[in-house]
Amino acid sequence: MFIAVLALALPASAQQKPILLKGGKLLTISHGVIENGSILIDSGKIAAIGATSSIKAPKDARVIDVSGMTLYPGLIDSETALGLTEISAEAMTNDLVEKSDEIMPHMHVYDAFHAESELIPVTRINGITNVLVAPESADTLPGQDSFVQLAGPSAAEMLLIRDVAMPLNFTGTQRRNESWEKRKFPETRMGMASQMRQAFIDAQDYEQHLTDYEKKKADAVRDKKPEPSAPKRDLKLEAVLPYLHGKRPVILAAETASDLETAVRLAQEFNLKFVLNHISHSRPVLDYVASLKVPVIVGPIYETPKEEERFDAVYSLPAELYKRGVKIAFASFDAHNSRNLPYQAGFATGFGLPPDEALKAITLNAAEIWGVADQLGSLDVGKTANIVVATGDPLDVKTDVKRVFIAGEEIPMTSRQTRLRDEYSTK
Repeated sequence: MFIAVLALALPASAQQKPILLKGGKLLTISHGVIENGSILIDSGKIAAIGATSSIKAPKDARVIDVSGMTLYPGLIDSETALGLTEISAEAMTNDLVEKSDEIMPHMHVYDAFHAESELIPVTRINGITNVLVAPESADTLPGQDSFVQLAGPSAAEMLLIRDVAMPLNFTGTQRRNESWEKRKFPETRMGMASQMRQAFIDAQDYEQHLTDYEKKKADAVRDKKPEPSAPKRDLKLEAVLPYLHGKRPVILAAETASDLETAVRLAQEFNLKFVLNHISHSRPVLDYVASLKVPVIVGPIYETPKEEERFDAVYSLPAELYKRGVKIAFASFDAHNSRNLPYQAGFATGFGLPPDEALKAITLNAAEIWGVADQLGSLDVGKTANIVVATGDPLDVKTDVKRVFIAGEEIPMTSRQTRLRDEYSTK
């Protein structure tokens, strides 16, 4: 399995004093379930976890009785547009994708991320504490994703990893559905593939020019000659280099078997490390997918099957991947409905995915894929205290989230929706 290795710069916690969550059912993800367990939070981290009888609260600790509640790590959405959009119908509130070119790897989500979005509180009060924010998939190489924590005084503190991965979209719809009058290259899958291939070749050539320049500069210093002119900086090509060297993963998005195989061939041609995305209609080649030994981001789970597919082709895909040993994670792909992430995972359990694996797919699996498992994804000592307190199974739509802690701080359970509810509800 490919696991990204990235530095996670978590902001300093503003937690004022220790908090003991006492007497709940703990879904640790990494080491089973602890009935009647307790968690001690200190300085934004999990300081202790175990049976309630074994955890003692410091004298100055705030003790919260969570008897009858279920506690689990904050959920992770592996693709959304949170912070890039507010009102879909109002163009000025949408920074989803830069449409001036199909190849835009030098676009950075963090330059547009809007930390004050009203969609963020709506999402986190249902237990989602971390998300991968990505550009819209209208371009083949639309920019670079950011890994975000959904609480903090500003965007700077919420952006945990600014450039975590780069999408490579090959679903067959990128820039091909414009009108006859506005049509332009690429209009075909052949064009899309050749355009991306040229972008990677150009980046390799750009790097060679940089290497040649450094050598000439060193020779000039040694021979006491004038320094050569530096090559013109190209941000577009420069942005591709970390991916060509395998320092960050490319996220290959494809849906059908043929598109998937083309995208994988392209990635392998340039030795890219990659994670697969969508593959919603690739049921015939799941054994091939498993042979690649890479993670897969699945969703949206509610997508309609194609005419030639079984009714459950999309619904059962997560279970079929799991049976073949593929590590999966779920994504909402929707800023306005990122809050429904746990229900996608829950829906998949009705079609064969074991419930514990469904929960791992929105916690520890996602953390491992994005290189943050040392800090997030499970309830373990030393990890960031992103903890959800709820009335029951996190995958069940009837479960009510009562408390959310992010980096040890209790998050207000309010949003624009709750404020409007309270304002207009009948007294």
